[in-house]
Amino acid sequence: MSKYTIALYIRLSVEDEKTESLSIENQRFDLTEYAKTLKNGENVDVLEFVDNGYTGTNFERPAVQELLELVQTGKIHCVIVKDFTRFGRNLIETGYFLERVFPVFGTRFISINDNFDTYNYKEDTGGLDVAFKYLLGEYYSKDLSQKSKTAKYLKMKNGEYQSKICCYGYKKGANGRMEIDENVAPNVRLIFDMAANGQPTREIVKTLFDKKIPTPGEYKAANGNKNHDVSKTMEIWQHSTILRILDDERYIGTYVMGKRTLLEVGGKSFRLKDESEWYKIPDHHHAIVEKAVFEKVKSQARRFSIDKKTPKNEPLKGKIFCGCCNHSMQKLRNSPFFHCKYTRVNESADCHKLKIHGNEIESMLYDIISKQAEIILSTDNLQNVGISDERLAQKLEYEKLIEDCFAQKQYLYERYALREISKEDYIGEKFACDNELKSLRQIYSMLSSETAQMQADSIVRQNMLDMANVVAMETMLTSVIVDMLVKRVSIFPGDNVEIEWAAPDFLEVR
Repeated sequence: MSKYTIALYIRLSVEDEKTESLSIENQRFDLTEYAKTLKNGENVDVLEFVDNGYTGTNFERPAVQELLELVQTGKIHCVIVKDFTRFGRNLIETGYFLERVFPVFGTRFISINDNFDTYNYKEDTGGLDVAFKYLLGEYYSKDLSQKSKTAKYLKMKNGEYQSKICCYGYKKGANGRMEIDENVAPNVRLIFDMAANGQPTREIVKTLFDKKIPTPGEYKAANGNKNHDVSKTMEIWQHSTILRILDDERYIGTYVMGKRTLLEVGGKSFRLKDESEWYKIPDHHHAIVEKAVFEKVKSQARRFSIDKKTPKNEPLKGKIFCGCCNHSMQKLRNSPFFHCKYTRVNESADCHKLKIHGNEIESMLYDIISKQAEIILSTDNLQNVGISDERLAQKLEYEKLIEDCFAQKQYLYERYALREISKEDYIGEKFACDNELKSLRQIYSMLSSETAQMQADSIVRQNMLDMANVVAMETMLTSVIVDMLVKRVSIFPGDNVEIEWAAPDFLEVR
C-alpha cells in the first residue's frame, strides 16, 4: 500500500503576529489535530510547511512554493489549512490552484474554519460561496494594510513610533524608547569633535583604529545581534559609516522617521523619500552631540560636483580584490594604481599600502586572453562544431529498426490471434523478437548518449568560438571581455596575482 501524504500549510504575516489565534503554534495544533481524524491507516505521512512573516497577497513564499512543487510531482495527496486566507488572499491566484492545479493532480484541499473540503464538492470547488469568502479576505487584507499604515504614520507624526533598531550610540530603554548608550556614546562625540576641528574622515578612521574601538557592526555582534557579517571588518571603520553618523540629526535629539517607502505591496524593496516627506521632531530624546557642534560639522562638509566628462574606460572596476583582507581594491583620484585602502590605517597588516598599476594588470590579462583566443580560432576540432551526419544517420537507422521490431511483434500477435501460427511458434518467435529489440535498444541508448554528449560539447565549443571572436575584434582589454571571462582578480604582496575565470573552459583549450 503506497503512502498517503498530508501537507499542513501554516502562514503568519507581520500583521497576524498580534492575533494569538493565528500564531504558528495555534495553527500547528489545529491542523495536526484535524489531520489525526484523516488517518485511516498506519501508512500516512504528515509534512509541515511554514511561511513566517510573509504576506498572503501573492505566492512568492518559499514554503508554499515547495508545497506546490511536491503537489505537481504527485507527492502530496491532501493539503490542510486553518482558513482560506492562510493559503492566499488573492482570489484569482488561489482560485487557479483550487480549480485547476489540485484537481488535475488529485490533491484534496481542506480549509478547517471555512468547513471546506474538495472531497465533498467532487467536480465543483465551492462556487459563489468560496468566491465571496475570498473577496472578503482580499478586502480585509487591503483594509488592514491601509489601517496599519495610517496608524503607523500617525504615530510617526506624534513621535511615538520607534524603530526596532537604534542607531549607533543609542539603545532601547525599559519603556521601548531610545536612550543614550553610554558604552559607545563617547565614540560618537569623538567623531563629531574631530570633524568639527577640520580633521578628514581618514584621520578619524585612523584614530578609531588606533584606539581599538570596534565598528558599529562588531559592537552589535558582540552584544548578541548576529545580523551583521563582521568577518572582514578587523576593527576598521568604513568612511561611509563616519559620513552617515556626521549627517544624522538623531544625535542632536531630533526624531527622524519615514525616510523610506516600499516600492510595492508585499515586497521588500524600498526607495528613499524626499526629505520634505520625512517626520522630524526636534528635542524628542536626549542628544549625544551639541547642536552647535553638529551645525559646525554640516557647514564644513565638503561637496564634490559630478564630473561631467566622458567616463574613462575602467574594465576592471569591481573585479580587483586584495588577496589578504579580501576587500575590493580601488583607484584613488587621478591615480593609475589600484590600492587596498581598507588596511591603510593598519601598518602591521600584510596588505598595508598594497597596490598594483592598472595598466600592468590590464596588459597581463589581455595577453593571456588574446593568446588563448588565437589558440581556439586555430584549432581544427573546435572549428568543426556540431554532430556528425554519420552519427545522426546511425541513430535514425536504429530508430527505424526498433519501429520495425515493434511492428513485427504486432504482426506476430495478429497471426496468433487469427490462428495462423501455433502458440508454441508465437512464443518462440516473440522471444527472438524481444531479444533483438533489447539489443537494438541498448545500441540506440548508447548512440543517444553519444549524440547528447556531442551536442553538449558542440555548444561548449561554439561558445568558446564566439568568445574568441569577440576577443579577436578588440586590441585592448574591454569591459565586455572582462565581464565575459573574468570573475575576480586577487592581488597579493610581491606582485602575486590570482585569477578566477568566469569561463574556465575558455582557458583550458590547448
